[in-house]
Amino acid sequence: MKTRIFFSVIAATLLSLITAGDLLATGPSARPKKEQQQVTVIRGKVIDTETGLPLVFAGVAVLGSNVSTVTNLDGEFILKVSEAEAGKVEFSFIGYKNKVMAIEDMKTNGQRNIIELETAMIPIREIIVKPMVPEEILEQVISRFNENYTSVPNEMTGFYRETIKKNRSYISIGEAVVEIFKAPYQNDLRFDAVRIYKGRKSNDVQKMDTVLFKLQGGPTTTLYLDIVKNPETFLTREALNQYDFELSSIVAIDDRTNYVIKFFQKPSITTPLYQGTLYIDIQTYAIAEAEFSFNLENKELAASMFIRKKPIGMKVTPEITSYLVRYREVDGKWYFAHSRAEVKFKVDWKKKLFNTNYTTMSELAITDRTEEDVVKFASKDRIKPTDFFTEEVSAFADPAFWGDYNVIEPDQSIEAAIRRLSRKVKFSDRTE
Repeated sequence: MKTRIFFSVIAATLLSLITAGDLLATGPSARPKKEQQQVTVIRGKVIDTETGLPLVFAGVAVLGSNVSTVTNLDGEFILKVSEAEAGKVEFSFIGYKNKVMAIEDMKTNGQRNIIELETAMIPIREIIVKPMVPEEILEQVISRFNENYTSVPNEMTGFYRETIKKNRSYISIGEAVVEIFKAPYQNDLRFDAVRIYKGRKSNDVQKMDTVLFKLQGGPTTTLYLDIVKNPETFLTREALNQYDFELSSIVAIDDRTNYVIKFFQKPSITTPLYQGTLYIDIQTYAIAEAEFSFNLENKELAASMFIRKKPIGMKVTPEITSYLVRYREVDGKWYFAHSRAEVKFKVDWKKKLFNTNYTTMSELAITDRTEEDVVKFASKDRIKPTDFFTEEVSAFADPAFWGDYNVIEPDQSIEAAIRRLSRKVKFSDRTE
């Protein structure tokens, strides 16, 4: 079984510093006056109250406003709240009780808040006449792919964001509205494709001085996270033999009840595979959500799979990986809705005392979808798996498109960014 790697990175020596002239978006000096109001910055970490482990991609939202974000690989978050929006913050995570805290109670002079969430499992009732063996549930998932997922192509609009951080400072930020050709799930010979509609890079970042990290594939990589369209990762009958499964609980997602199945690479399998959690709709046996990571026990082998190119004398080691994909049910069919990939690397140089951490993030959220008059993109228009998004995006610059939203805020959730752009990430904008 071939293992698909969802993130590949080029690490190269940087011959010249990146300057503001090399980057696209207007800088902080162009920020509209209406954004110059007093802002409170809340920092914190969301953890499991029993284990103390960080909760990755936990929701952090200001009640009664559009301000929200998600936690990173370490369970940490930064939330920027204006005086007008100050109130209460709600923390949420699948399978846990939501927690609400007053912003006033979280102002700790720059110190980090620790937010502990308690598990809230739905008990498995004996009256549910459903298979309870996880392998039987997954057999139902695979056998119902054709029933649960569309057999016709879709054209989608999405909002894509890509960032690279050196330690805690951003060194690369890019985002775009993209158009997606979503191939039928039942056709293995037709592949998904994506092209940029409007895009930009930000210059409100720290300049790189030693290493140039490049993320390969751009939005194409995030489409690979559609594990139903690309089931060879762990959703084929052959792949099931590589894993152990555990039915851990039942939880509610969007008012629908879901099995929670955890999967782990079998100890006898030496090739690095994945581990994580599948959320499966009890009524339809459709995958509603998946959270997973790559097995990094063999650091050297994992590094060879992630890193495409690096200079002599540099050691790049993947430290943490985290992947997320969500689907949405509409009229009895399930559609790809959101994906996110985040990987943290440690970089060591020979004869240097300290190492550096780089974190790469790629995220795509679908904002619109149609099955009418869908035409596959020309090959020359597509973003290819070998392309670098930050090198391609400059050709799609349009400052007027972004309007007042002219400064990229990487700590803002992608959902909040979409709300700020409103209909400009819908199909209706294309004819303007």
